[in-house]
This record gives sequence, C-alpha cells and structure tokens, in this order.
Amino acid sequence: MPTIAMDATDRKILAILQEDGRLSNQEVAERVNLSPSPCLRRIKQLEQAGVIRQYVALLEPDKIGLGLLAYINVRLEKHSDPQYLSGTKAAAQHQAMSPRASFSAAVEQWPEVVVCYAMTGEMDFLLRVHVEDMTHFSRFMMETLLRHPAVLDVKSSFALQRIKDTTALPLL
Repeated sequence: MPTIAMDATDRKILAILQEDGRLSNQEVAERVNLSPSPCLRRIKQLEQAGVIRQYVALLEPDKIGLGLLAYINVRLEKHSDPQYLSGTKAAAQHQAMSPRASFSAAVEQWPEVVVCYAMTGEMDFLLRVHVEDMTHFSRFMMETLLRHPAVLDVKSSFALQRIKDTTALPLL
C-alpha cells in the first residue's frame, strides 16, 4: 500500500489529533505554528490519502456495562462440510463461501466483537470481545461463536488488568 510523503509538520498534526481529535483547526494550527488555512489543507490531504481513517469518541467499557474483556483465538475448518447445514438457506450460503469468508462475514454481525484479525500460525483469527460478564461471555460463546459451522476450535483469555491501552500509533 503506497504511503504519502509526510514532513515533520504533518507528523506533528497527526500526533496532536491522535491525542485529541476534537480540537478545532484553529487550535491545531496554533500548536504546529501554521496559519489555519494551510493547516486545514494538510489535514484534508491526510484524510483524503486515508492516513486519517476516522474520528471517534472512545468509550470506557466499564462505564457502559462491558466489564469483561476477552481475547479469543479461533481455528476454522479447512474445508466446508455442507452436510452440517444440509437443507437450510445457510447451507447454500455456506457452500458458496469459503470457511474464512463465511466466518469473516459473520463476525461483522456480532456486536461483542470489536476487533478481528486474520492471523498466521496455529489459529486463524484473533477476536477482541467486550461483554457484560461471564454469563454474557458464555452466551456469546455457546449461542454465537461455537454455532458457526466453520469454527473448529477456540481458546479464550481474559484481561485481568489494563496496563496500556492507546489508539495512538507511533509516528516515526
């Protein structure tokens, strides 16, 4: 994927916006010693190039009732088994999709999964899951994740304590 050329000012703008995306263009411009117009032009270029992907509000999971954070490694079957779903609408869709594609499409519909990565190694996917409690986690596992026809094996780990949690990328 091609990258755009960025100078020190662009990196400074990105660092400031990673820290506080709600700052006005005027405030960002002042912090990087630019007038508002060239600063806004740089920000628009970074947005158009896809360097700035989006602006969001980061929520505190505990404060909204999502007190349990789990990481789940998922291993999929390597070949689909149409017999598993025979006679259902899902069978036709499952047969038309690879296990990876079918699982990827399903994950998009599961609100508990906030991050999903396709992985190398023993497991195929890594999920970051936020749920209310162990009951909610169990329900998600038994009624959603383990019911997906492509899932062969899962391994779960639970976060005990947050040591570092940042969305800011290092700007080298």
